[in-house]
Amino acid sequence: VQLQAFGGGVVQAGGSLRLSCAGPGRMFSNNGMGWFRQAPGKEREFVGGIDWRGRSTGYGDFVKGRFIISRDNAKNTVYLQMDSLKPEDTAIYYCAAARSSWYSRYSNDYQYWGQGTQVTVSS
Repeated sequence: VQLQAFGGGVVQAGGSLRLSCAGPGRMFSNNGMGWFRQAPGKEREFVGGIDWRGRSTGYGDFVKGRFIISRDNAKNTVYLQMDSLKPEDTAIYYCAAARSSWYSRYSNDYQYWGQGTQVTVSS
């Protein structure tokens, strides 16, 4: 199973980016999805998750209303809209498909991972 994440780039502090993650159709009909990130020298952390229907979402504590996760199952795509970006948001962002229909804050609950997309926020 292959997930493809894209949309990363370099942006100034206060700017916005929208990440996208595409995958197989059967996955987007049944699986919860999540975004994680990993900065150099730090552990991978949960950014946001969404259930299979798109009705339930959750975010890491650091998000504080700046990011929104959404999905379009008809397009087999999950999105992460990131606004008010800060330099500390600089990391590689990964999308992942959960083992169940629900999202989780724990990376071990995810079965398939995308290759990651780099987000760099300059001050």
